[in-house]
Amino acid sequence: MTTSSEHVDSREDLAAFVRSLRRSYAEDGSSWENADLDSFLEALAAWIDAAHGLYGNTGRELPPRGEYGPCRVRVEVG
Repeated sequence: MTTSSEHVDSREDLAAFVRSLRRSYAEDGSSWENADLDSFLEALAAWIDAAHGLYGNTGRELPPRGEYGPCRVRVEVG
């Protein structure tokens, strides 16, 4: 999978990043580690479960508990 590694600092940046992922998948989805929806969702759940370690190991704080609701909606409508 090849996508831009630029920072996502706005709604527009995030939309552009997601579109770049879609283009990458359309061009060569078989090269993705999680090339189907089932494996992608499982990997996403595993990352969320392990995020505390990632954040802690990089000296960052997890988002406050209340910020997960909007993420849920984004995943559900996507």
